[in-house]
Amino acid sequence: MTYDELSEFAMEIIANSGMARSCYIEAVRLAKNKEFEKANEKIKEGEKYYFEAHEAQNKLIFAEASGEEKIQVNILIVHAQDHLTMALMTKDNSKEFIELYKALYEKGGN
Repeated sequence: MTYDELSEFAMEIIANSGMARSCYIEAVRLAKNKEFEKANEKIKEGEKYYFEAHEAQNKLIFAEASGEEKIQVNILIVHAQDHLTMALMTKDNSKEFIELYKALYEKGGN
């Protein structure tokens, strides 16, 4: 795989991970304002972006694992992996925060 091809995969992962993370953060903001239905919609939107990023990562993994390609790890692909990991952590934390806001407001919190 050429450097340019690997860079395209990395940028796809970075862009979609960033969009996913933004959706998850927006979901928490919506939940904070008691807009739980919209928050859940944002989580679903984020999951679509996350899936796209994860699929790009999987293509790289499968290409190397099958012996088709030798993937040369560089700082751009490491950066992309970092973005994907942070998107996953943000998703998990966002879901927890939304549940906490729901519980808080159901108990009469402001």
